[in-house]
Amino acid sequence: MHEQESYQSPFSWRYGSDAMRQLWSEVHKRRLWRRIWVALASAQAEVGLVTSEQVADLRAHQDQVDWERSQQLESELHHDLMAEVRAYAEQCPVGGPIIHLGATSMDIEDNADPLRLREALQLIQVQLSRVLTVLAERIEAEADTVTMAYTHLQPAEPTTLGYRLSQYAQDFLLDWHGLAEVITQVRGKGFKGAVGTSASYAHLLVNKGITPQQLEEKVMRKLGLEAYPVSTQTYPRKLDYQVLSVLAGIAQSAYKFAFDLRLQQSPVFGELAEPFGQRQVGSSAMPFKRNPINAEAVCSLARVVAGLPRVAWDNAAYSALERTLDDSANRRSVLPEAFLAVDEILERLVKIATGLRVGRAAINRNMQAYGPFAATESLLMALALAGADRQAMHERIRECSMQAWAAVQDGLPNPLVDLLAADTQITSFMNAEQVRNVMALGAGVGDAPERSRALAAQIRQILTS
Repeated sequence: MHEQESYQSPFSWRYGSDAMRQLWSEVHKRRLWRRIWVALASAQAEVGLVTSEQVADLRAHQDQVDWERSQQLESELHHDLMAEVRAYAEQCPVGGPIIHLGATSMDIEDNADPLRLREALQLIQVQLSRVLTVLAERIEAEADTVTMAYTHLQPAEPTTLGYRLSQYAQDFLLDWHGLAEVITQVRGKGFKGAVGTSASYAHLLVNKGITPQQLEEKVMRKLGLEAYPVSTQTYPRKLDYQVLSVLAGIAQSAYKFAFDLRLQQSPVFGELAEPFGQRQVGSSAMPFKRNPINAEAVCSLARVVAGLPRVAWDNAAYSALERTLDDSANRRSVLPEAFLAVDEILERLVKIATGLRVGRAAINRNMQAYGPFAATESLLMALALAGADRQAMHERIRECSMQAWAAVQDGLPNPLVDLLAADTQITSFMNAEQVRNVMALGAGVGDAPERSRALAAQIRQILTS
C-alpha cells in the first residue's frame, strides 16, 4: 500500500523543511538515545563500572538504527525505549549487556529531547534571521515611500512603507531576543534515576571514589548539555512551555504581518501584494483571482501554534508529584508540529518579503484621495496662530471635510483644498494661496524615514554580532 493510502500528517510531507522533519524523526531520536547510552557507558568506564571494549562495541554500532527490528520488539514489549535497548543490544555482543546501566527511561529520553529542542531552536533562529535580513533590506528600500496610515481601518495620516515594515521587523526582533534567551536556558534532566534522587547511581558507585553528581557531570560534558540541578523523573515540563511560548510569539508576529498584507492586497487598498507565479491558479471557478495563499497559510498555521503553549502549560501543571505519563502522548505531536509549523511560516515569510510587490499607483491614488484630510490639523493650527477662534475654525474645516468625503465616496477627486480655499470664514484670516500652501505641505511623515533606517541598521548589527 502506498503511504498516502493511509493517513499522513501534513507535517510529514507538506509543511516544514526536510531538515526539521529529519530532526524530529524517530530514527534521529533513536540515534540520540544511542549517543546518550554511549556517553553514559563511556563515563562509567572511566570509573571502572564497565570496560573500554564494551564502550567501543556500543560506539561501533551507535548509528546503525534498525527501525524495523525495534518496531517488532515494541509490538511485544509495548515500551519504545526498551525495544530500542533490545535492538541495540542484539547488535552489540560485547557491549549489549551494559546498555542503560543504572538508568531509568527518562534519563535517556529527557536528555535526548533537550538536545533535539536546542537543535530545532537553532534551526528556527536561522530562519528568523533570514526573515529579519530580508525585512531590513525592504525597510531601507522603502524608508521614504510615503503611504497612508490607517487607524481603525480608516485613513489617518501619512506614514512611510518602510516605517510600517519596521513595525513587523521590530516584533520579530523581540522574538529573536526571546529565542536567543530560551536557547541558553535549555537543560537536560541529567542522570538522576527513577524519581530524581540518583539512588540507582549511588548504589553503583559505592567505593568508586565518585559521587552520582560527578558522574552526571561527566556524562553531560560528553553530551555538551547542562543538567537541571534537581529533577523528578523528568526534566521540568516548564521548559516545554517556555519553548512553545517563544514559538507562539514568533507565530503571532507572523500573523500580524501576514494579516496586514492580506488586507493591503485587497483591491480596495491595493498597496502591497505577495508574489504570484505566472502559472499560479487563484481559483478553480474564478480564473482572475490572485489570492494571497502564502499569507493565508501563515495565518492558518499560526493559529495552530498559538494554542500549543496551553497543552504544554497543562503538562507542566498537571504532572502530579514526581511525574505522571499523561504528557507523553501529546508531546509526540505538540513539540514537532510546533517547530514544523513555525519552520514553514518563516520559510513562507522569506518568500513573501523577498518578492513583495508594491502597488505604487494604488499608494498614490490613496494618498490623493485621503492625504488632504490629514493636512487639516496643520491648517487648524495655522489659523489659530493667525488669530482665529480654534473651535470655530474646527467646525468650518469639519464641514468642508464632510463635503469632500462625500465626493470621494462618490468616486470623484478630493475637492477639500478647493473648498477650504473658497471658505470666506477661513480666508478672513488666511488668503486662499496661504491655505493652499499649508495644505500642500500636508501632515508630513515626521522622522519615520530616519527611524526606519536606524532599525534596519540595528537588525544588521544584532545579526552579525
